[in-house]
Amino acid sequence: RISQHFSLLRMAGKALLTMYVEKMERELKRVMDFWLRHSHDEEHGGFLVCLTRDGQVYDTTKYGWLQGRQVWMYCKLYNETEEYHTDRVLQAAIKGAKFLKDHFHRSEDDRCYFTVTREGLPIYLQRKMATEAFYIIAMAELSRATKQQHYMDEAEKVFASLLHWARVDDSPLGRPHLAGSPPINALAVPMIILNVIQEVCGRDGEMTAKYREHAAWAVEQVLAHAQRDGTVILENVSLTGKELGGCAGRLMNPGHAIEAGWFLLQYATQITNNPLKQTAMEVFIMKSFERGWDEKLEGIFSFLDADGFPPTALEWNMKLWWPHCEALIAFLMAYRETKDIKYLEKFDTVFEYAFTCFVDQDHGEWYGYLNRDGTVS
Repeated sequence: RISQHFSLLRMAGKALLTMYVEKMERELKRVMDFWLRHSHDEEHGGFLVCLTRDGQVYDTTKYGWLQGRQVWMYCKLYNETEEYHTDRVLQAAIKGAKFLKDHFHRSEDDRCYFTVTREGLPIYLQRKMATEAFYIIAMAELSRATKQQHYMDEAEKVFASLLHWARVDDSPLGRPHLAGSPPINALAVPMIILNVIQEVCGRDGEMTAKYREHAAWAVEQVLAHAQRDGTVILENVSLTGKELGGCAGRLMNPGHAIEAGWFLLQYATQITNNPLKQTAMEVFIMKSFERGWDEKLEGIFSFLDADGFPPTALEWNMKLWWPHCEALIAFLMAYRETKDIKYLEKFDTVFEYAFTCFVDQDHGEWYGYLNRDGTVS
């Protein structure tokens, strides 16, 4: 049955792509309707994100990365689709950005709180730079949506601090440097730098030139995570690009590796670097997927150990929504670049799993976390 299905894929690639687009557009509408209807905090600003299946608020804590992502998504859809190029979507993004700037961002040091209360009082500050990254891309995309330069100025101001923390001195993040824990190259840092550069620059050639050296550095740092002759992508390597010992050194996060792969592919396409394209598609995307796919019960594992030992993360065999979304993006991009049917086949495999297991058919939106067998966690 599977071989017959893939034969049909080869014969009907265009028709299937049309079908995928139609399904995804319907799903996008259901998801957007859910958030537009349930998440806007009209009293205090920002977005309420701890919602039950039917949209009831069960916690009013606001998370910076989710606020930033929602502003970015509204702006991206406003900028690039006809259906969501509406004043309702734009005004929601503007109000969300105001809450972000007023309550999450600290102007004195450019740090962004990880969580705040519904009213905007700070709760927790992470020792990571992810929230700042989402703040930056939100402001950059909002600048394009509103055509107001002050949002881009804000994005670039915070991005300058982010680059300093990543490349020069991370002490403002508050993470102590202990003797038994030397500095490492963690994949999350260069890959998010590369993504932020792509989002801030967009199609602006002058901006791209401005950040060219930083992008090249980020790519070099990401490539260092391809170890053992390119057969594994490790989450952590030494500053000199060597494999580390222990569980942390053997840790694999297939979703992260696939996500890094399409960041690399996007960059390689922009600068017309064919060898880098191949590395992105074959090493980061395809091999990570093949390692991470659960052949027994389907879906992408959250974490793996490169030597097959039990991963230390308790949720290692859970199936989370985001690695599957990253795989959908990555395989579709790879197919667009090459027209190689193998990438469309992998896209179809992930598509069928994701749209069968994650979609909440009754209420809209997706489930975030599944058990290994695909049941809702």
